[in-house]
Amino acid sequence: MTGISPSHLGRIERGERFPSARVLRKIAKPLGFAEDELFTLAGYLSIRVPAMAEANVGYSSERLDPYVAKTLAQEPIEVQRAVIGILIILKSISKGMAGENR
Repeated sequence: MTGISPSHLGRIERGERFPSARVLRKIAKPLGFAEDELFTLAGYLSIRVPAMAEANVGYSSERLDPYVAKTLAQEPIEVQRAVIGILIILKSISKGMAGENR
């Protein structure tokens, strides 16, 4: 079905092996995932947080600092979203303070 041997899939499931991009592409559809979803879950792609789009942060992968991406990718999704929430609050406070100083 996927072209990946059952023994290799078993090692991935047990955490003995990390799937390559090629393997992820082959197993995404049979598992019911879009490729980008599986790549995100595996840590190959950054998560695009809806709050960033709503706050008009102007997300662009070319503008994402690799250190920031790597550091956030090591944290659980809840922590990543909390960090983005804190950033949005800080930006809002900063805009408010800038408006008071005019």
